Amino acid sequence: MTEPCDLSAVEARALIGEKKLSATELLESCIARIEAVDHAVNAMVARDYDRARAAAKEADAAVARGDALPALHGLPIGVKDLEDVAGLRTTYGSTLFRDHVPEKDQLIVAHTRKAGAVVLGKTNTPEWGAGANTRNAVYGATGNPFDPSLSAAGSSGGSGVALACGMVPIATGSDTGGSLRNPAAYNGIVGFRPTPGLVPNEKKPLGWAALGVLGPMARTVPDLCLLLSAMVGDDAGDPLATTIEGRQVRRPEDFAVPGAVDLASLKVALTPDFGFAPTEKHIRAVFAEKTGLFRHVFARAEDTTPDCAGADESFEVLRALSFIAGFHEKVRDTPDQVGPNVRANVEEGLGYSALDVAQAMKLQTAMYKRWQGFFAVHDVILAPAVTLSPRPWTELYPAEIDGKPTRTYFHWLALAYAATLVGHPAISLPVGLDHNGMPFGLQIVGPRGGDAKVLAVAAALERLLAGDPRTARPVPDLAKLKAAAPLRESPGFMGFG
Repeated sequence: MTEPCDLSAVEARALIGEKKLSATELLESCIARIEAVDHAVNAMVARDYDRARAAAKEADAAVARGDALPALHGLPIGVKDLEDVAGLRTTYGSTLFRDHVPEKDQLIVAHTRKAGAVVLGKTNTPEWGAGANTRNAVYGATGNPFDPSLSAAGSSGGSGVALACGMVPIATGSDTGGSLRNPAAYNGIVGFRPTPGLVPNEKKPLGWAALGVLGPMARTVPDLCLLLSAMVGDDAGDPLATTIEGRQVRRPEDFAVPGAVDLASLKVALTPDFGFAPTEKHIRAVFAEKTGLFRHVFARAEDTTPDCAGADESFEVLRALSFIAGFHEKVRDTPDQVGPNVRANVEEGLGYSALDVAQAMKLQTAMYKRWQGFFAVHDVILAPAVTLSPRPWTELYPAEIDGKPTRTYFHWLALAYAATLVGHPAISLPVGLDHNGMPFGLQIVGPRGGDAKVLAVAAALERLLAGDPRTARPVPDLAKLKAAAPLRESPGFMGFG
């Protein structure tokens, strides 16, 4: 029998509205799952059970009164520990904020609460989201639910693991170099990087910078759309959430359910590396095998890539610029309380000149323009979401891939930051397992502003692939996790390595 916590968000929400499932029953099922398996993976790091129970009780009362119920009514949600929740410990994975309790919800949290979601707790993240390996000196490491000794990726790793294990049906995340997509790929769930500004973020120190975005995570594409519909909106707090006076630009109803698309009408590009990413041979082979099972369904499937010349150089400079804006004072004043990834980015950034920044922006702009020409003749791009299969979380970052050194601690994220640089929407869709028995994520990248198109294609592919065990969404062995030793007992669990 299916436990309530294993229901999709869409199914659970429908049952709550039909009075066939109470918000309290769903919440208690999620809490029971956390208590049963989180010791093995360390995903839900700050828990808000008492307030969640009170919120679920009120949600049930609203159903009983016959109130109009919002989109996420009664659905438990996990909130990434980079995002402020009023009255709940929010550390950003940093020892500097070990005891920090915000007084106000961040906008993304306020929007999901308004839509009826019940905040159950905070999900683990690397310090300030840096590094895509979810471990820090406050809560320790998060393990992959398919093998807790391996990385859950990041920086939304805790959210990805919590979803895969059925701790929550929906969760928040953020993405600069793939932090919504990488953990989705590693944990067998769905993560979507929207167009910058679609989900407003009032906390960015560089308001007009478009590398970092907030977004949704879920187990299925329809669940993700349901959550996204509560996140989108026009807000003056984010300069990229551009408004047109008297008209709402970002409308929840445009994203609440995936649109319809005929896969047979699509012209698709397939690339294992965007021409520059250090994709390991294993992942190249898996990508070819997986896409070989379904590439025939498209009108045209061409092995090609947009020109990404200068992507590494541009991203390295622009990423460092954002780290200077956010963390220069912390590295300068309290270097002993800042981890190696953040320090490395700030120190790198301080070495760049205004000319370097201008050149990086020129490279980014030229790449963007080439992508627009590419999408004039292609509907979407399919690529792996991550360059390599999960490796041990004790490895701070992959220093080599197939025996070749990586450029930086984030070079292994190049498949993701290709789409980041040009501002195109992208999703990671689970497509079975790789040769190591770990989840494989297929990245679908759409045209400029094509968020709805990406979601429609992903939903259609999800339906197509669900019936084949080689391509269906994988599920971790919960019995094995329940019996596993606590992850905190693992050597190197706390800190950065």
